[in-house]
Amino acid sequence: MTYTVKSTLPDEDLKIVGEALQGSLLDLIDLSLVAKQIHWNIIGPRFRSIHLQLDEVVDTARSYSDTVAERAAALGVSPDGRAATVAHGSAISTVKEGWLPDTDAVQTMVSTLAAVIAKARERMKAVGPVDPVTEDIFISLTGDLEKEHWMFQAENQG
Repeated sequence: MTYTVKSTLPDEDLKIVGEALQGSLLDLIDLSLVAKQIHWNIIGPRFRSIHLQLDEVVDTARSYSDTVAERAAALGVSPDGRAATVAHGSAISTVKEGWLPDTDAVQTMVSTLAAVIAKARERMKAVGPVDPVTEDIFISLTGDLEKEHWMFQAENQG
């Protein structure tokens, strides 16, 4: 037996919202992976503080990836967080392999967060006119990511 969740949104609106949620899911999963990769490979005098700050980003990304995926599922859009899908569809650049000096780690997080925030803002604008519930998720997500972005930028001034 096949069960399909039916959305209350019109098909045209659902397409917009579904694409926004799926794109965000990929970015958030990749953000958590990028932050963990840096977390494991950071070196330098600011290791500990940045190491802990990266865990905060991972927690935020994982929490929102679940929220985004569950919103998609609630609307009848099957979320796809498989590794190949993430690798193919994320808006985030690859992190270089190996040990990463703390200054490079901070700069990588500043640019990575900026990329995710820019996409989240685009998606927020796209879904706003058709689904304020999803727009609210993007508003919260953007605010929390901008806080992390600010903290890494402040770290980069040292």
